Amino acid sequence: FTYHNDEIWKQGRKNTESQGLAYSTDEGKTWTKYSGNPVLNNSGEQDFRDPKVFWNDQLDKWNMVLAVGDRIKIFSSPNLKVWTFESDFKPADDLKQLGTWECPDLFPMKDKFSNEEKWVMIVNHDKYAPNGGSGGRYFVGSFDGKTFINDQPSKWLDNGTDFYAAVTFGNVPDNKKILLAWMSNWQYATKVPTEVWRSAMTLPRELSLEKTESGYILYQRAVEQLRKAGKTIYSKAKKGSFSLNKLDLSQAEVSFNISNAEGTVITLSNGKGESYTLTFKDNQLIADRSKSGNTSFSELFAGKVQTMSLENERISHIQLILDKSSIELLLNGGRFSFTNLFFPSEPWSALRIESPKTEAYKFSIRKIKSVWTKK
Repeated sequence: FTYHNDEIWKQGRKNTESQGLAYSTDEGKTWTKYSGNPVLNNSGEQDFRDPKVFWNDQLDKWNMVLAVGDRIKIFSSPNLKVWTFESDFKPADDLKQLGTWECPDLFPMKDKFSNEEKWVMIVNHDKYAPNGGSGGRYFVGSFDGKTFINDQPSKWLDNGTDFYAAVTFGNVPDNKKILLAWMSNWQYATKVPTEVWRSAMTLPRELSLEKTESGYILYQRAVEQLRKAGKTIYSKAKKGSFSLNKLDLSQAEVSFNISNAEGTVITLSNGKGESYTLTFKDNQLIADRSKSGNTSFSELFAGKVQTMSLENERISHIQLILDKSSIELLLNGGRFSFTNLFFPSEPWSALRIESPKTEAYKFSIRKIKSVWTKK
């Protein structure tokens, strides 16, 4: 874990952060800090944080990836207490504007079809994501325990404005890679109109690696447990444009296949005249939350529409996972991901799909039960 010492900052020095070790003997219920902390001292950088540590079977050692300024540093250790610096990761031909590098991750995955093993490096940034503010991206390449080399340019994990600090869980059964992200953006995270707490996490998503014509892609699919968390309340084949009213979409999953998404507009609305729209036009997704409810807390929240390139792919499946103040949109089985917050004054109660060029079939709405126990 990362120590942050503000007293060092007050003394005019920037090396406020160092890495410590804590251990648990009761399966994580309580933790004890190692008496020899810190186990990795700051080397002079202002940003020196967010360690992700994993056991490397190939080397019989621990590896750590650490976010340090504008790069990722890789370390190794035989015992978690003594760490050796191995290398920096910062591609020479990388994007020019990225902000601070944060919350890294590094793990092996096998291609879904060829079974070839690759390594995936995740890096998150506090600014300059595709639609502004914070976001996360990933590299695919090779790793020998010391040096990570990317085989292709990075790709963004999610093109919505509310998907950040994404990392995977360790030691998941069956070696699954489950990704979880923070659902907000540093442009307005401290201003969103909520009480008791601010922001939530995305649904956990299971990752798969698939090689396509445009390189290796991390597919993101909602974990299978979501299927057990709700029931179908509407299921019918639909053709062309249609509307459904008197719904409760505050906790729901909407999904359908589609033969041609070009020109399709999906609108969520309520009795207050508020709405959120998704438009498929000119090989891109366009999201508009300017009329989605309370947007006055920040001019950056809904000042412009958000877009996502569909990379000349035909969209054949659309999945919307809705909560009271969020949407997680997954296209083509997780090939594309787009996450947004919104703050309507009452739940979405109507859904309209305008689809002049296609028919939507296998259309369904599932009500997702709450994880909160009412008292």
